[in-house]
Amino acid sequence: MKLYRIKKSNIDRRGRGLYAAKNIKAGTRIIDYVGKIITKKQTENSDKFDNSKPIYLFNLNSRYDLDGDVSWNTARLINHSCSNNCEYEGKGLKLWISSIKEIKKGEELTCDYGFGYDSDYKQFPCKCKSKNCCGYIVRTESRWRINKKFKKNLRISR
Repeated sequence: MKLYRIKKSNIDRRGRGLYAAKNIKAGTRIIDYVGKIITKKQTENSDKFDNSKPIYLFNLNSRYDLDGDVSWNTARLINHSCSNNCEYEGKGLKLWISSIKEIKKGEELTCDYGFGYDSDYKQFPCKCKSKNCCGYIVRTESRWRINKKFKKNLRISR
């Protein structure tokens, strides 16, 4: 039996997400993240990977990326949350999603997309609505920068 099922997402209201089909223990490998292995040069030369549309691209190593934008990659439906319950793991050219905490049946499976804090961060608003949400899809280690900026702007506007 699969550990997940596909249904309309509570995070991305226009899209779908993966939900736990049964209770899942922490440390469980849930699903493989699959796609086409492409070279860094192919990534750089492709119009497919601009910020105007969803990107399902993972950096595997210094030579290769994994393009997960393929119909057979069900894992691409996992949405971002600032309070994620899953994480991406990998070895060699393989990637998979594992639970990092107990997940109850019916709970949406989420990951931290790990986007960096750079000049483009405002192009990726976060819709997770978790209490840890900083409003943008930025990796955990960088959210303090946005929170600090938000608090500073709040003080100035008062």
